[in-house]
Amino acid sequence: MAKMTKSAILSTIAAKTGVSKKQAGAVVDALVALAYKEAKNTFTVPGLGKLVLSSRPTRQMVMRFGPMAGQTITVPAKKVLKFRVAKAAKDAILKK
Repeated sequence: MAKMTKSAILSTIAAKTGVSKKQAGAVVDALVALAYKEAKNTFTVPGLGKLVLSSRPTRQMVMRFGPMAGQTITVPAKKVLKFRVAKAAKDAILKK
């Protein structure tokens, strides 16, 4: 199956739930906006997974390419966003 576009996703949701495509789009947009807002506190999508904000510590790295090749640099600490897939989703997709 080819990559699904947003329009195809909304059409599928609308057909399965019996609502209009516009209403399905409003629900998806509201879910996305809520996920953006609550990601700092861990946002869970039941049955799919969770968005988690985590901190990556400062680390040392040896440059492999370019004019700084062989030199050790310090990569600063930063916050990263991760998505952890739920066990139910893994089992359904991988068919364990």
